[in-house]
Amino acid sequence: MTSRVAAFAVAAGVVAAMPLAAQRGQRGQQPPASPRAIAPRDFTGYWMSIVTEDWRWRMVTPAKGDYDSVPLNADGRRTADTWDPKRDEAAGDQCRSYGAPAIMRVPGRIHITWENDTTLRIDTEAGTQTRLLRFGSNTGRIGVGSVADRGPTGVGPVSAADNASWQGRSVAQWELSGRGGGMFGGSPPRPSGALKVVTTNLKAGYLRKNGVPYSANAMLTEYFNVLGPEDNGDIWLVVTTIVQDPQYLNGRFFTSSHFKKLPDGAAWHPDACRAS
Repeated sequence: MTSRVAAFAVAAGVVAAMPLAAQRGQRGQQPPASPRAIAPRDFTGYWMSIVTEDWRWRMVTPAKGDYDSVPLNADGRRTADTWDPKRDEAAGDQCRSYGAPAIMRVPGRIHITWENDTTLRIDTEAGTQTRLLRFGSNTGRIGVGSVADRGPTGVGPVSAADNASWQGRSVAQWELSGRGGGMFGGSPPRPSGALKVVTTNLKAGYLRKNGVPYSANAMLTEYFNVLGPEDNGDIWLVVTTIVQDPQYLNGRFFTSSHFKKLPDGAAWHPDACRAS
């Protein structure tokens, strides 16, 4: 009996000490580091797109009706077949193929910088577009996006008038490795190296310059990875893009784009949007 009582007393003491230890750990913790401070790789700098695949859809304007490899449904095909670049120009919609779901596939250079400690900025040479990839709120949690950013189904904007734009609203987060943690307030999981970005609130546009459509309800998911340096010093940025659109697509549309890091912006030459 005595040994049981003693064992119970020891266990109770451990349990009672846990909140106190946790409180002490919390009082001693520093404010959460910003997304910029804990960035696992350097994504900044000038990058040049290297086109090694899909040449006929990226380097020239495809023919009307050429939507091979895009999982368009019947409505999407009908819409693509009505493409008229002169009509887009007249309506001031010459940037329809430069929206977030397509812009990383457009050949040219991009420039990535930190707008502030919680926002990565991407400027594109093609179409002179600017994307802002915003990390989580000021709570210190990494890359936590609000459900209010999305519609009732979790896809697309809350309403058509909810500040929709070509580049939409992008919520960023570092992918976590799962390492870290601890019983008494240990270090949180560390970023693994990949950057995940989810974009909604888009204006309807084109996945390709020849009118292959995506709607305002589209959702874009991207994974950015920096690779290298290689033996020759080359550093690469790989952007994997997934487009989901309940209106025009009957499946997810995947692409992967490659960029090589440049030493500087000496060759930077922004160019306006063109409808064809």
